[in-house]
Amino acid sequence: MIAQGQFSDAYMLNRQSNIFPGILGRVCDRPCEPACRRGRVEEKPVAICRLKRVAADHRDDIADRLPRAPEITNGKKIALIGAGCASLSVANDLIPLGYEVTIFEALATTGGLMRTNIPQFRLPPKVLDEEIGYIVDMGADLKLNHRIDSMKALLDDGGFNAVFVGTGAPRGKELELPGRYDTENVHIGIDWLESVAFEHVKAIGEKVLIIGVGNTAMDCCRTSLRIGAANVKVMARKPRGFFKASAWELEDAEEENVEIVVNHSPKEFVIENGKLVGMKFDQMEYKIDEHGGIDRGTVMREVTIPCDDVILAIGQDNAFPWVERDIGIEFNDWDCPIVDETTMMCSRDGVFFGGDSAFGPKNIIWAVAHGHEAAISIHKYCSGEKITDRLPRGVTLSSQKMGIHEWSFSNNYDSSERRLMPHVDLKERFKKLNIEVELGFSVEQTIKEVERCLNCDIQTEFVADLCIECDACIDVCPVNCLTITSNGNEDDLRTRLSAPAENEEQALYVSAALPQTGRVMVKDEDLCVHCSLCAERCPTGAWDMQKSEILIPYASDQVGCPTVVRRARAAGE
Repeated sequence: MIAQGQFSDAYMLNRQSNIFPGILGRVCDRPCEPACRRGRVEEKPVAICRLKRVAADHRDDIADRLPRAPEITNGKKIALIGAGCASLSVANDLIPLGYEVTIFEALATTGGLMRTNIPQFRLPPKVLDEEIGYIVDMGADLKLNHRIDSMKALLDDGGFNAVFVGTGAPRGKELELPGRYDTENVHIGIDWLESVAFEHVKAIGEKVLIIGVGNTAMDCCRTSLRIGAANVKVMARKPRGFFKASAWELEDAEEENVEIVVNHSPKEFVIENGKLVGMKFDQMEYKIDEHGGIDRGTVMREVTIPCDDVILAIGQDNAFPWVERDIGIEFNDWDCPIVDETTMMCSRDGVFFGGDSAFGPKNIIWAVAHGHEAAISIHKYCSGEKITDRLPRGVTLSSQKMGIHEWSFSNNYDSSERRLMPHVDLKERFKKLNIEVELGFSVEQTIKEVERCLNCDIQTEFVADLCIECDACIDVCPVNCLTITSNGNEDDLRTRLSAPAENEEQALYVSAALPQTGRVMVKDEDLCVHCSLCAERCPTGAWDMQKSEILIPYASDQVGCPTVVRRARAAGE
């Protein structure tokens, strides 16, 4: 759809599962891209994340295409604690079904960690406000500056049929070293980012050390440069191959002259006359084994690095002091609630968790997925159905043939390399904290990037009974991914293919016995570029290219939709 300029349609299709295309088109951790087929033929995958931003940036007004709440509610009341991505996902799915949703947010604004921990130069408030507004404006009762201090009181007095907790992982991890509490210039990363976001902190020292090397650390180091730091170092305990930060986050930080120092283990905060002047580290040496594992390391020497401020970004923990331990919610040894990974319900019926508050820090898109699953469970729970009875995912296949040599998708292989994201000039980006660094793809870049897609959604379908073993498909295949041979076990088959099947994680396709000789058609899916030449060349139509559509069930698809909502839908409301 993006390739055809159908940006609004692309946005709405994406929004079915990812309710924040504009937000995640900028800041997603991109778990999809390592699986991209393009990565099998060259180093870099299609820029899936950034193309979703293209759809978001260039869409028309889609307000009239969004789900709406029915005029008559179903009388069921749901409490959502926290106005972050997980809770908003639940609200998005339940409000159109007639539920009365109340969102309790401790802060004065929505978005949770999306707003407080992701700097404005990566995620503009306008984008957050717009996409969150689409959900809240459906009819949620939003209560800002309303911290929940007692789960027991909410359950006893709130009159809610179900409660969802989406409070994130709001507590940054400490680093208990000598000198830690002898200065006010050691900051917890997520708290410090929140203070910057709400303009409680507007400056920092000239020399800054960031302890930790995850994505939060990258946000801390780049933010420091924008509020006064001149020399910023990110201190990593291990070698670069063991960093938690995304590769592109590291690249952006280094482009801004952040120095990343490896193999330095924190040892002590150096305090002189009550002032932080530096930090001591053990400089380490590690051995990496043949499996990529790392040993505990050997201390080579002690070094002291001068600094004015230190920001700790070594991880986040859940914090549930407001959840009483005698109300039927069980916690594990790490003081996290025990949550069912499918239903998202904890040990107390009717109480659900999602996002970082359920399983610890991950990323936004996982939190959205948790919200979708929790919404299904809440809908079933309130309808008196078993929440474990869930619709399975499905797949539909449809031929893409439009003529003898015509297909409904672009099947030419484009050898172009991944487009580079244009950035604001280095001199300009530091003038204000809210200057968005990434400019987004131009039309020309978009056209080039979408053509790099190798059509993962198009499957080669083979009908063994139609094959006459003419070898036409084998002759024309540009990557030698097809072989007709006698059957055998997998290890044996892999030695008899037209091209080495080196990726053992990718299963081989092996057909039924062919009618002429009893041999089988074997395809190495790892090599296929979905060029369609086999289907074009086949004289009998044994090969076809078929589009697969994944059918993902949501709360609105479940049996037991309340009667009043069914009636409203029938009336076209």
